[in-house]
Amino acid sequence: MDVKLNTIRLVWVLSLAGEILNNAVSFAVFCVLDFVDFILCFVYKVIDFWIESQWKPCYCSFAKQHIIEGENILVSEECESKTVCLTSTKLQLEDISDTLYSRPSIVSQLSKFIVNDLNKTKKTTVTSTFTIDSTIVEMLRGNVVPRWSDCGCKICNSWTSSSKDTLFVKAEGPKDKAREDVLFIHGLISSSVFWTETLFPNFSTTVKSTYRLLAVDILGFGRSPKPTELLYTLREHVEMIEKSVLEAYQVKSFHIVAHSLGCILALAIAVKQPGSIKSLTLLAPPYFPVPKGEPATQYIMRRIAPRRVWPVMAFGASIACWYEHISRTFCLVICKNHRFWEFITKFITQNRIRTYLLESFCCHTHNSGWHTFHNIICGTAGKLDSYLDTVCNQLKCEVAIFHGGDDKVIPVECSYNVQRRIPRAQVKVVENKDHITIVVGRQMAFAKELEKIWKRSKCD
Repeated sequence: MDVKLNTIRLVWVLSLAGEILNNAVSFAVFCVLDFVDFILCFVYKVIDFWIESQWKPCYCSFAKQHIIEGENILVSEECESKTVCLTSTKLQLEDISDTLYSRPSIVSQLSKFIVNDLNKTKKTTVTSTFTIDSTIVEMLRGNVVPRWSDCGCKICNSWTSSSKDTLFVKAEGPKDKAREDVLFIHGLISSSVFWTETLFPNFSTTVKSTYRLLAVDILGFGRSPKPTELLYTLREHVEMIEKSVLEAYQVKSFHIVAHSLGCILALAIAVKQPGSIKSLTLLAPPYFPVPKGEPATQYIMRRIAPRRVWPVMAFGASIACWYEHISRTFCLVICKNHRFWEFITKFITQNRIRTYLLESFCCHTHNSGWHTFHNIICGTAGKLDSYLDTVCNQLKCEVAIFHGGDDKVIPVECSYNVQRRIPRAQVKVVENKDHITIVVGRQMAFAKELEKIWKRSKCD
């Protein structure tokens, strides 16, 4: 008994010591990263001006005041942000996540303290103004052009040679005689190959002959358009999927299979078209209920990206979310040169490993990845409760949820959070699988599970 008690105490002490060490190291590392990102801000401004003869706006600049004179302007009030005063074909009234330009760090807090202290000595009078972020204003005005740091290969820019302003869709199955349609939506930093290289080859002959499988590259990723003037909001993503898939392929009713961030887009589509959904399959849905009184966007950002060096996935998410210029450097080194990294991988492995995941991971721009993360994952935090309630009360379709037991990106608790809002949803936790291997590596088994879900929907 004493041995067991001592073992428990030892585990508790080691766990506490590990947490304290993680916090201490994380604080030191992220202090350094705050400073590095601050320096990179000026470095990129100089390089941008040198190469493209103009300064590029970034979210490091402090919020500025702009007088509203019939222009499309973003209003920022506390943690809720809206785009108002619609211009011709730009944005309608919609949410823009304040996490784009409000990410507290030691450097930013110190700088703001100095600036606020200096402003106290000035007496200024401004009328009809709103506090907004200057970068968003520049983007709404169309003052942002393609960056030199983005990849210029044929794969990443295949959309520029097409006259169609639509997303890339990989369609398989009968064109005219399909009895069922299935929409596949990938997650962040991914593409349609996540489905087409794994599930599509493993579906049965019956499914291939009767189902039309539609895997889409969401806006800003894969072979789909990556416009620099967009803010990659929820409305823009959903409308492009509707235009490129549902309208283009004349889809009336359909099943949805979505992974990670794609689950948010799937829920938004389901809410807009409740009578068309035949089944809803969600893999690792990023749903964190927001406590009352907490700023929703900031709370979600800290849950997804907790500024910790361990686990490794949390460290990577924190860098991608908190640091605009460090993440741009990553895109410059990895994404812009993805063909080189694919070659190196094939050379080292003697072409024994397929590189479709590497292509999927790299085929996006910093602009599309950065805005999609903040405006979809963080910016929709206040909407997901109502979306899930709508699915629960208005949709009668089957809801299936799958989650990897070892997922370090989106914790398993998120799937159970969804089930609490949709009691009929069935949650399956696959042990020893993570955020990617929930599909990759078990594609045959998952393909069979999907076929069973679709078959059951016919009987309902």
